[in-house]
Amino acid sequence: MVTSEQLYLAFLGAVSVERLAELVISRRNARRAFARGGVEVGQGHFRVMALMHTAFLAACALEVDALDRPFPGLLGFAALAAALLAQAMRYWVIATLGEQWNVRIIVVPGARPVSGGPYRYLRHPNYAAVIVEMVAIPLIHGAWLTALVFSALNAAVLRVRIRAEEAALGPAYAAQMGDLPRLVPGRRAAPERPSAP
Repeated sequence: MVTSEQLYLAFLGAVSVERLAELVISRRNARRAFARGGVEVGQGHFRVMALMHTAFLAACALEVDALDRPFPGLLGFAALAAALLAQAMRYWVIATLGEQWNVRIIVVPGARPVSGGPYRYLRHPNYAAVIVEMVAIPLIHGAWLTALVFSALNAAVLRVRIRAEEAALGPAYAAQMGDLPRLVPGRRAAPERPSAP
């Protein structure tokens, strides 16, 4: 008989395979961006982010197995639905950005900011999806400790990542996208404070 834990581990395996496929797409897009004069920024925090995402999936499995977390019933099904919706958002982002999508911050000089698809509503829909995943994927099988710890770590990384990305995208991005909320639809971003002289 197949247990809920086995099904959960299979789900985590499928997510891992999906992440590897994303890396293949990202590397291809990076090569194309560099061929067009793309410049990469944020390499230091990217290493931390990549390590965190790898550890996240391992922690989900470890907590469920080592601490014998039971399937939480309705909460587990709700978390699964949220995780699948986050995946749908991720695919929408990838489809919208096309060759511009990347897991790294690579800016091609002169490229116009993308404002279609989910970018009509948010400046960072992919990061919004990641926030949901960090909560939902562990809670599918009751791994609340992983959800709590990695949500906090992710918030710290995204704080650095979003600042680096928006700075790299420059004034054209700020002019076109600056009035959109960063992560939560319908919530306008706070106005930027002028830098001290």
